Amino acid sequence: MRIKILGSAAGGGFPQWNCGCSNCHRLRQGKLHGKARSQAQLAVSGNSGTWFLLNASPDLRAQIEASPQLHPRASARHSPIAGVVLTSGDLDNVLGLLLLREFQPLRLFATAAIRQIVSQENSFFRLLERIPGQSTWSEMRAGMDFELPCGGGIRCRPLALPGAYPGYVSPSGREVLPADAAVLALLLENQEKKMLFAPALPGISDDLMATMSDCDLLFVDGTFWDDDELRRTRGEGPSAREMGHLPVGGAGGSLERLASLRKPRKIYIHINNTNPMLDEDSPQHREVRQAGWEIAEDGWEIEL
Repeated sequence: MRIKILGSAAGGGFPQWNCGCSNCHRLRQGKLHGKARSQAQLAVSGNSGTWFLLNASPDLRAQIEASPQLHPRASARHSPIAGVVLTSGDLDNVLGLLLLREFQPLRLFATAAIRQIVSQENSFFRLLERIPGQSTWSEMRAGMDFELPCGGGIRCRPLALPGAYPGYVSPSGREVLPADAAVLALLLENQEKKMLFAPALPGISDDLMATMSDCDLLFVDGTFWDDDELRRTRGEGPSAREMGHLPVGGAGGSLERLASLRKPRKIYIHINNTNPMLDEDSPQHREVRQAGWEIAEDGWEIEL
């Protein structure tokens, strides 16, 4: 199984276009020991030359151009990208679908609820279905395995997480949609290795902990360091947990909660521009690295 990190930041990227927080300001000034990042995006392949995207970020076009593995062959019309698996209907995860509208045949995996709010209730996404066979939607359900058609016998199992539907869904709409279809983690495995992708992690149940302990590679929500990070940075805003993100640091944070894991390689992804661990000279960065975690960067390639 091959994994390419196309992007590693939370929504807005790093630096964020409208943000002058300490991290963003110092990065622009060349005074931060850290790296710019585009919005979180993975691509996976079973070594067949065919790739699947996990979500579709707003930065997808630039991410594809920066990744030769995803380029069309000379004189070929279609790219090696065969489709997309969606973990939620959040705009950061689906806007990139509109960048894939140039009649490329795509297989799109989503829960019925996510497909409903993305493609059936939003006329923009009809651009993906202008001709027969342009996009084929396949329903996925939490706990039910399916094979990704990208070679290598990679199977995907969606895992339901206790998250919410995005803010563009009306309150009445949220009331009738199933709670276990809003936010997912993805467990990918072939005959030898297992990988978990959880870019939004509201909490960690005992069952999820057991699943993580058996994995070889984890991509875990690293959005915020503190629960009150936005309030402290902007003077207002919801807490990390209210936004569906378990913070990295502090009591009950993911760093503490997952400290007992020994088997998997552990990587934080989906890192918000305000997160102090982006500063490689910060105590937060040192704490993460000393605990055996890595902080994802754009362009990394991993083979399991």
